[in-house]
Amino acid sequence: MPRQARLDAPGTLHHVIVRGIEKRAIVNSDEDREEFVSRMGKAALATGIAVYAWALLPNHAHMLVRSGSVGLPTFMMKWLTGYAIWYNRRHRRHGHLFQNRYKSIVCDEDTYFRELVRYIHLNPLRANLVQSMEQLDRYPWCGHAVLLGNAEHQWQARRYVLSWYGRSVTQAVKAYRTFVDQGIALGRRSDLVGGGLIRSLGGWSQVRSLGGYRAKVLADERILGSGEFVERVIEEAEERIKSQIPMDRRILQARQYIEKRCAESKVSIEELRGSGRRGPVSHLRSELTRHLAGKIGLPLAEVARQLGVTTSGISRALKRASKR
Repeated sequence: MPRQARLDAPGTLHHVIVRGIEKRAIVNSDEDREEFVSRMGKAALATGIAVYAWALLPNHAHMLVRSGSVGLPTFMMKWLTGYAIWYNRRHRRHGHLFQNRYKSIVCDEDTYFRELVRYIHLNPLRANLVQSMEQLDRYPWCGHAVLLGNAEHQWQARRYVLSWYGRSVTQAVKAYRTFVDQGIALGRRSDLVGGGLIRSLGGWSQVRSLGGYRAKVLADERILGSGEFVERVIEEAEERIKSQIPMDRRILQARQYIEKRCAESKVSIEELRGSGRRGPVSHLRSELTRHLAGKIGLPLAEVARQLGVTTSGISRALKRASKR
């Protein structure tokens, strides 16, 4: 099955998970950890990425970040490639250090920001790297200590995160610490890192609440949010993709699609572009109008040229379709 495209744009909130290849370690010592974290911070500053939460574990790492103007992939490549080269030289090894494809989940900020900060920062406690909240409060390989003021990284957006918990820093730190402590009892949150319908709806409880209701719910394993949020993210991503495809390539895609659908519908190209109004021709013309304009992103004038009708006719057809 082909991989799905990354969903990203400036300002997008991502939960990013990086794993060692074959679940192997990506850090073996405090020197490795220091280099890993230092390179993450330098790459964030260089690419305009905002880092809100992070946790480094022996064979993987979690981050909650907001994409900058150059995009998430540039940040990840700058950071991980440099670290992998450094690590291989230091440990006299060859080959890949990380799984080829890091995991990035687009998140609905209003609903999940606080939950994700807590989930990510509790990772060292769940993994038994620390034994108590008191130890986690000063654990150097996690952003939790930075938010409490027990460690400092200029590249971590401490003030923005604390603004979710209170107006003053003192009030916010106290409220944040209490909120994280309360999250221990929740254990592992499959609804925050699971896939498909479970993640898109916000957990198993929401999936079960559908009961026998069979209405279609849009879900996507790359997105954490409601069905409406999923739909909006996908639509915006499709618009960006369409705008990046050269016009001549879009026209070629349109012609190939027209030929394919005509063959499947047993309608000739000549009949499609003629004045025929019989049912199958009219139905196919309407379908092609929506696909060429909405999916491929052709201007209405070009859709009209491809289908042999007027631009005003295309406009009327799209209005009728939107009303339906």
